[in-house]
Amino acid sequence: MSSVDRDPKSNATGDPKSTPTGSQMISRTSSPASSPASSRTSRYDGKDRVGQKLARAVTRVTGEALGPYQTAVIRIGFAVTWLLFLLREFPHREEMYGPDGPWSWDLAQQLIANNHAFTALIWADSQVWFEIVYALAVLSSALLMLGWRTRTMSVLFLIGVLSLQNRSIFMGDGGDNVIHLMAIYLVFTRCGQVWSLDERRERLAGEARARGERFSPDRVGPVLWALLGLALAAATLAGKLAVGRLLSDMIEAREEVFGPELAFLSWVLGPGLLPAILWGLWAALGLWWAVGRYARTAQPRIFLDVVANLAHNAALFVIMAEACLIYATAGWYKIQGSRWQDGTAVYYPLHLDYFSPWPVLSDLLSAHGTTVMLVTYGTVIVQVAFPFTLFNRQVKNVLLAAMMTEHAVIAVVLGLPFFSLAMIAADAVFLPTSFLRRLGGWVARARGRLFSGVGRTLPEPRAEASRAPATAEDRHVGFTA
Repeated sequence: MSSVDRDPKSNATGDPKSTPTGSQMISRTSSPASSPASSRTSRYDGKDRVGQKLARAVTRVTGEALGPYQTAVIRIGFAVTWLLFLLREFPHREEMYGPDGPWSWDLAQQLIANNHAFTALIWADSQVWFEIVYALAVLSSALLMLGWRTRTMSVLFLIGVLSLQNRSIFMGDGGDNVIHLMAIYLVFTRCGQVWSLDERRERLAGEARARGERFSPDRVGPVLWALLGLALAAATLAGKLAVGRLLSDMIEAREEVFGPELAFLSWVLGPGLLPAILWGLWAALGLWWAVGRYARTAQPRIFLDVVANLAHNAALFVIMAEACLIYATAGWYKIQGSRWQDGTAVYYPLHLDYFSPWPVLSDLLSAHGTTVMLVTYGTVIVQVAFPFTLFNRQVKNVLLAAMMTEHAVIAVVLGLPFFSLAMIAADAVFLPTSFLRRLGGWVARARGRLFSGVGRTLPEPRAEASRAPATAEDRHVGFTA
């Protein structure tokens, strides 16, 4: 058969499947690799996807306060740690922070004149004033733990922490530095969104509005706001706040842990920073209440929500970065030590009387060289590796459990309960939300069984969607850039 007689759809072998059709030829010639228009479209699609991801990130950061359960655990953890410390040292409070203690009031005045730290205990050397400040520190810690007026209590909690710790800087075991820093960051978080009396009050008010019931407006908040405003005005007019520099306290606390590399920032912070921050927070609380009470549209409240969400998310990021810095710095400093390099560093504190509340247990742990070596090297590995595992959820959770277990062992074996509690509270910022919600459910059920028949039981933790505003006008909060 000649070539003229062959089927035009077949090739030389007579197989019609081996000859490309017109559509196949067009698809080959118009492939993305050979078409400039398609290449430009592909690049445009890539940029559009990046823009969409960026827009979603902006919307989320401005539209909600991230990590509500994590910040609630941090609030409860540090409030409980500081409260237990104050209660345990209550019989010795005068020797530690009182005007007649070993670190006398005159020495404290000289120290404050040099480092410009804030402490309300330097305002007067009377025993009555000391007892008032100590009692307010205890009360603010308890109320912050319960979540009653969390924004106000976080400020009072900060004042109590700074007043006592800066009065006598030699009283502490390392955990005081962590509490010092986290007390500052907590002021800027919305840490009462869940597991708080504030959340319960707002939920009950929302349920009453949904049923069409009338409820009395909040009177405790305005009264508390007015009283604190009068106290703040009196302290400002008396010149008591001019000696305090809030962020310099944070820098000086970090210098003790991380070195003097941040000391140059202290001269940037003027002496009027503390009163400006306190007055700003006081005014913001008043504005928040006024907008919620008198605003006729939702836009002012939405704007305040966006600002509060930005401040909360920024503070939450700083808390996470601070925890990573603590572990990374501690791990890299340990690597440079010869005892950590040869695997014997853990052995020595176990045989110090000051760190051996249970000598039998210390001897049992240090009796085996292999155990000491594994704990020594394991501590360094976990501390150095943890910041690099934050983007791998499974590995991060394993190392997080290891670090919390390590701090629990330190609390018992070395007799450092408050240091360990402070570090565990700081670690809680990385706990998974699903685990925290299950934990809240367990606590709620346990409380319900314990107090069944006594009164209203604690409700189950709500889903994230249940915190959405009820009206159509309030459904969106945040920017959609």
